Amino acid sequence: MKKRAYFCNVKQNMHVVRKLLLTLFLALTVVVRPSLAQDVSRMDSVEIGLVTCAPHEEIYSLYGHTALRYHDLRTGEDLIFNYGIFRPNSKLFIWHFIMGHTDYELAVSPTQAFLNYYEKWGSQVTEQVLQLTNEEKLLIFNALRENYLPENRVYRYNIFFDNCATRPRDIVASHLSGPIEYAPREGFSPSFREMVGDCTYGHDWATFGNDILLGVRADLPTTQAEQQFLPVNLSYDFDRAFVVRQGQREPLVSERRELVPPGLQIMEPGFPLSPFACSLILLALTMMVFTYEQMKKTIIRWFDVLLMTAMGLAGCILALMLFSEHPATSTNLQVLLLNPLPLLFLWPVARGRKTRFFVLQLILTLLFLVGGLWQSYAEGMYVLAFCVLTRVFRHLTASRYNIKV
Repeated sequence: MKKRAYFCNVKQNMHVVRKLLLTLFLALTVVVRPSLAQDVSRMDSVEIGLVTCAPHEEIYSLYGHTALRYHDLRTGEDLIFNYGIFRPNSKLFIWHFIMGHTDYELAVSPTQAFLNYYEKWGSQVTEQVLQLTNEEKLLIFNALRENYLPENRVYRYNIFFDNCATRPRDIVASHLSGPIEYAPREGFSPSFREMVGDCTYGHDWATFGNDILLGVRADLPTTQAEQQFLPVNLSYDFDRAFVVRQGQREPLVSERRELVPPGLQIMEPGFPLSPFACSLILLALTMMVFTYEQMKKTIIRWFDVLLMTAMGLAGCILALMLFSEHPATSTNLQVLLLNPLPLLFLWPVARGRKTRFFVLQLILTLLFLVGGLWQSYAEGMYVLAFCVLTRVFRHLTASRYNIKV
C-alpha cells in the first residue's frame, strides 16, 4: 500500500510540474510574442540596400566595392555594414597576403562618413533598395549584428569566393523567404583573368602582377555566381533578379538611387615603361650581348648571372604561390620559366664551369611554351622566354665552336 501511495504521489507531483511548465511556457509566449511583433512592425520604416562603389585610383580599389546599408527613416539611424576592412600595417601582412592568409573584417560606420570618403576620391556610389518583407529585414539586420560581434567580425578573405561583394550577397540570399532567380547572361562567361584584367585596364603593372600570379584555373570560364565576386557584376545581376515567395516572382530591387555622383578622378603617373616595353629592352640588350659574343668569340658571364638572379628571385615568389590558399594560383605554368633553379647554379655559371643548367633550362622553357596552349601568360613572358633560349643556345654551342667560357 505504501508503494502504491508513493506512485500516486509521484503522478500527482508530475502533473503539477507539467502544469507549472505549461504556465511558464504560456507566460513566456505572451511576453516574447509582442516583442517579436514589435520588432517586425518597426521594420516598416526600414530600408536595406546594396551599396556599390565605383573604383578610384588606389590599387586596392580598382575592383570596386560593395556594402549593405541599414536606414531607419523613422529614427534616422543610417549605417553602412562594410566587409572590406583590412589592416595592411599588421605584422607580416605581405607574407600572409601571398600565402592567402589575409583576414578582413566587418566594420559599421555612419553612412554619411562612408559616402564622404568616396566623394573625396571622385567615385560614384549607388544604392539598390531591396524589396523585402518586414520579417526578412529583421532577419538580415539581426544577421549583420551577429556578424559584427567581436568573435564573428573577422573572416578569411578570398578574392574570388569570399570577399566584400559575396558576403553581402550571401547575407541577403540566406535570409529571404524564397530563392533568388537571376536573369541569365547569355554568352557571358569570362574567366577570372579576363574580369580582373578589365578592372586593371590602364594600370599595366597591376595587370602584370595579377597575370604573373594567377594560374591555369584563372583561365577557365566562370559561372554567374562566380562572376558576382566583382561588385559591378553583382549590382547588374541584382537589378534583374527576382525573389520567388510562395510561387510569386517579385523584383529583388525596388529602387535604384545615386548617393554620390561621379566626380573628377586624378590619375597619378606611374612607372613610365610598361612590362612589355621592359621586356623589349631586355631583348635588345640580350641581342647586343649575343652579337658582341659572336664577334669576340666569348661569353659574357656577368650578363648570365644578372639574368639568372632576377629570374630566380622572381621564381621564389611564384614557387611560394604554388602553396598559397588563393584558389587560382596553385597551378601556374609560368613557374616553368620563373623558378628558384637558377639560384642553385649561379656559382658554377659565374666561374665558367661546365654545368647541366642550360640543358635543364632548355627543357623547362620548351615546356613553358607548350603550356601557353592552356594558360594565358603575363605580358612580356614570351619575350623573356626568347631571351632565355638565346642564352641557352649560346652556352650549348660554345664548346662546339671552341668559344672561351
